[in-house]
Amino acid sequence: MDVPGKRSVSIDGHRTSVSLEDAFWRGLEAAARKRGTTRAALIAEIDHARPPEVGLATACRLFVLAELAGGR
Repeated sequence: MDVPGKRSVSIDGHRTSVSLEDAFWRGLEAAARKRGTTRAALIAEIDHARPPEVGLATACRLFVLAELAGGR
């Protein structure tokens, strides 16, 4: 287990920080590679698809879990 690591990303020209554990960062990187895009672009897609009441870090974690389950 590890503590969340904070990284900055740009979404629609606005900088924001996301705190995720290394396993989730690796999962996002693998999913982005699989789609032929960047991790930042994938995070922006996740951000645009999430409901307003769900935080970005939570949405990223749920995305990675869905990827692992074959749900995306």
